[in-house]
Amino acid sequence: MDLRCHDLREHTTDVHHSVDDAPFGGGAGMVLSAEPVFTSVEKANPPRPLLLLSPGGRPFDQHFANSLSALDGFSLLCGRYEGIDHRIREHLIDEEVSVGDVVLAGGEVGACLIIEAVTRLLPGVMGNAVSPITESFGQSGLLEEPHFTRPADFRGFGVPEVLRGGNHAQIERWRLAQALHRTIAKRPDLMAKRGPLTQTEQRLLEEFPPVPYPSHFTI
Repeated sequence: MDLRCHDLREHTTDVHHSVDDAPFGGGAGMVLSAEPVFTSVEKANPPRPLLLLSPGGRPFDQHFANSLSALDGFSLLCGRYEGIDHRIREHLIDEEVSVGDVVLAGGEVGACLIIEAVTRLLPGVMGNAVSPITESFGQSGLLEEPHFTRPADFRGFGVPEVLRGGNHAQIERWRLAQALHRTIAKRPDLMAKRGPLTQTEQRLLEEFPPVPYPSHFTI
């Protein structure tokens, strides 16, 4: 992996190295200027696509991460202040991307999220190549099943007996059932995308009851 960071202030011409200015028409906040962004991109010639972190962008999800991991490279532009000069969007950016319906001080945190999500999909990065397939939002389209480790009894809290029995076929059935239970309860939107349950899946839900999850906090 080749990760490079570029400081927009290195491509300014004034003594203060300013990268922002007041918005035309007035209003609160400052706007990221077009000149340092254009100059930085033109000099660095970063790999395309060039993605702008923006609350109005395409939602970033696992499918998006998978698509980016298959590319030879891509670049991220982090917004700051009240916003960016729209001419940057119009004439420089290939796509806008959002990491969620929340406003941050800048795009740097979102960029770190994208970098980690994509990097862990690259061959050789993760210790177990199967992990990206079986975890949440993997090929199954489900949330991941719960996990347990030693000791088998911790302060009176036990481990499901099926996981200790050594029947690997039964364990896989239990894991699928728990993934289904969890996704149905926590992310019905994912189930809607995935489609109706098969008869086998319905039987698994009946055979294996769900393990408990926290549900005490309300807003």
